[in-house]
Amino acid sequence: MILGVDPLLSGTIDLGVVLIVLAKAAITLGICLVATMLMIWFERKVVSDLQNRIGPNRAGPFGILQTLADGLKVILKEDLIPDRSDRIVFRLAPVLTMVPAFITFGLIPLGGDFSDGNGGVIEVFGHKTLMQLANPDAGVLVILAMSSIAVYGVMLAGWSSGSKYPLLGSVRASAQMVSYEAALGLSVLAVVLVSGNDTGVGTLTTNGIVNAQAPWGWNLWVTGLVPFVIFVVAATAELNRPPFDLVEAEQELVGSFQTEYSGFRFAIFYLAEFLNAVTMGAIIVTLFLGGPAGPILAGPGWIWGLVWFFVKLVAVLYAFVWTRASVPRVRYDQLMDLGWKVLIPLALGWMLLLIGIRVGSDADWNPILVVVVGSAAMAGCYGLLQLAFRASRRNRELEGAID
Repeated sequence: MILGVDPLLSGTIDLGVVLIVLAKAAITLGICLVATMLMIWFERKVVSDLQNRIGPNRAGPFGILQTLADGLKVILKEDLIPDRSDRIVFRLAPVLTMVPAFITFGLIPLGGDFSDGNGGVIEVFGHKTLMQLANPDAGVLVILAMSSIAVYGVMLAGWSSGSKYPLLGSVRASAQMVSYEAALGLSVLAVVLVSGNDTGVGTLTTNGIVNAQAPWGWNLWVTGLVPFVIFVVAATAELNRPPFDLVEAEQELVGSFQTEYSGFRFAIFYLAEFLNAVTMGAIIVTLFLGGPAGPILAGPGWIWGLVWFFVKLVAVLYAFVWTRASVPRVRYDQLMDLGWKVLIPLALGWMLLLIGIRVGSDADWNPILVVVVGSAAMAGCYGLLQLAFRASRRNRELEGAID
């Protein structure tokens, strides 16, 4: 199904169903915009506190309206377009960085009652539906596709600016995306593998993944913690956030792909950066931390689902901000080595280990023996890989000495 596995769309589509879908779209868009504004304020406030500064404290209570004030100021600035730029692509690039994040956020279950096998279904004016805009059969694949499309905005912005520094930033962005997209996808495959539905087959729907984790069977520990760590590191690199913000290294590339942008289009890039952070945090909560699933203390279950989701999201976003304030930027060669020599082999090996455990469970093999043999095979392969890396480095050193 293209629109999604939603009980709202399983029957006759009348005016009430259309109005509910439109209301869900408007609410999702509103949550995205408000969450982005609050994320900007939250990051500035937390970083200032970690650095023993005051931070924004003028516009609104606790400076919470400072983002709105800065946005209005930037929007009123003159919108400049370089003479040597490709004007059509130059105008299109900011939109390509923000639209994929909106689409991805619409696939995230924001709440719902996942207790007693309810599957997050709520009732609105007599219609049963989910607290997410869409729940397609291949939701996980759509999320991976959107994360891949987002880099095109950065690449096209740098290429179309007609300047060398934005171009260098876009080249770095493309290389960084290729390096970490594979590790990101392999860690997601580990989640799909353990998130079985009623038939025991892994599900690709975000709602099904959350339902498989309810209430405490989080993929954080079901997958063995390693895919979670890999996903968080790869997601940080995909977001171009510190310590992997070499795409926007201002000491080297001025403003990188944003150098030639001003006014409203610069504001879109700025908002897209934080919207992507919020969306990626929501994906982490959905895939590994149980999403809205959690204990229901009193009252309607869907309200507690909403509360648990945003509590987990704030915790993940705080980890992003804390990392930015605490960890220095890595070198570019370290960035590439971490992606290709550590994360991808580790993610691939761990996924094969989970597959072996799953096959062994179906065939009634000894689980301890499966884990021991699989771990020994992973260690052996890693050792051979390190020997290959050392031999390659030695050959390069010899060639350099000969030259």
